[in-house]
Amino acid sequence: MFAPALHLRKMPGLFFFVEFMERQTLITLLLSVFIALLGIGIIIPVMPVFAAELGASGFSLGMIIAAFSVTRGLLQPVVGNLSDIFGRKWFLVAGLFIYGLVGLLIPHAESVFDLITIRGFHGVGSAMIVPIAMAYMSFMAPPGEEGKYMGYLNIAVFCGIGCGPILGGLVSDAWGFASVFYVMAGFSFVAFVLVVKHMPVYVPTKSKDQKGLLLSMKLMMQRRRTVGILLARYATMIVMVPTMAFLPLLMSGWDNVNGLQIGLVIAGRTLVNAVLQVPFGKLADRYPKIPLLLAGTVCMGIAMLLVPSVSVTTQMVLLYMLLGTGEAIIWPVLGAYASEEGRNHFGHGTMMGVFSLAMSGGVFTGAIFSGYFMDNFGMAWAYYVTSGMVVFITILSAGLIYSGEKLIALKTV
Repeated sequence: MFAPALHLRKMPGLFFFVEFMERQTLITLLLSVFIALLGIGIIIPVMPVFAAELGASGFSLGMIIAAFSVTRGLLQPVVGNLSDIFGRKWFLVAGLFIYGLVGLLIPHAESVFDLITIRGFHGVGSAMIVPIAMAYMSFMAPPGEEGKYMGYLNIAVFCGIGCGPILGGLVSDAWGFASVFYVMAGFSFVAFVLVVKHMPVYVPTKSKDQKGLLLSMKLMMQRRRTVGILLARYATMIVMVPTMAFLPLLMSGWDNVNGLQIGLVIAGRTLVNAVLQVPFGKLADRYPKIPLLLAGTVCMGIAMLLVPSVSVTTQMVLLYMLLGTGEAIIWPVLGAYASEEGRNHFGHGTMMGVFSLAMSGGVFTGAIFSGYFMDNFGMAWAYYVTSGMVVFITILSAGLIYSGEKLIALKTV
């Protein structure tokens, strides 16, 4: 439906209708994801400090983030698989509505347990947004342009997360913590209305080859290439907790640092990431992906190792821009890989759901390990350990992808 076949060009009316529907879906999807992630980004500078005021330790802070990752991770494959059967729009609508409710609930949390519970509910909403958006983009991408299309989605994600912290810092400095969460709720409800009114309903055509979730996951584990892709996605998400949740705590110990400066550091990472998505997405479509994956991982590893050694905002901005560059290389590569697997073997929603599960697993692992090392060895070790884990596991995953592709090539000869 969304990648018009050549024979449709012989029927101009139908072709232009399909093209219009594709454009409307693409614009609505990207705009709603941007608005939703803007609402998420806005709370990044204040959430760790708010949690600390409620008595959260490093481990507790990790658990607050882990609760989000656990509920999101468990539900994403289920939601993705169901979206291949029943369609995607109403899952996206439900997720955005939950995001709005979370923004209204967080300011009323009175304990760390309250925050863990609310963030767990937040994960339920997230399970219905990012993997569904990825499935939409994967389905719309013409073969050979998966990296570029996933780059478009990543631009919306990173522009939202990148602009959010700056806005969050300004709102927090002007009106206090609670106002930031209410603004998040407002953005989420705007995106909710946008999708309800403008996103067309599309129910995938049922196929006799359509597989259940458990069978699909079993088949994924039997494909070395797929396992490598999922492992790489898992590994490259381990950095999210120390680089996002711990950064405000690290910088708050410096002299004369405010919420806006913390937001600028986070924004430097995410906006660089957004700007480079399409160029690196095109590279991922044209050139071997494994060298790009390894190059991006090296950038991330170096940035993580150096973060604890700086104490000046401008230096931290530069390091986070290097981190964002590494992620900008990796995200389109892995998105293109996942899109190919979804199209050719498992279904777009199912593959993106499991792919997102791997992301949540990485965030959860990063939350537990970085929280443990922060509490027992100091914050610097949270960065050192996660840097080593990311580099080691990604190299292992690249080997699996390479050997899996060689095995596939031998079978087709």
